Amino acid sequence: MIRSELVQKLCDDHPDLRIREIERVVSSFFDAISDQLQQGGRVELRGFGAFSTRDRDARKGRNPRTGEAVDVDAKRVPYFKPGKEMRERLNV
Repeated sequence: MIRSELVQKLCDDHPDLRIREIERVVSSFFDAISDQLQQGGRVELRGFGAFSTRDRDARKGRNPRTGEAVDVDAKRVPYFKPGKEMRERLNV
């Protein structure tokens, strides 16, 4: 499912709301998650899962086209851990 499909599903489920209002809610939801992760925090949605970040160390990578060694900087990457209810629903 992509963002526009999510907005459309919410529009179908809540016909009393306008599409612009739903787009604003979805955008603020994703922005709040991104802002919290950017600050180094964690976002937990009970029954769904938890978003957090993980640190990746600097390393030597390889350019796949030339085979040349390349330095890859240290970085933080997003990580999602599904909740217990989510895992149970997937494995029925």
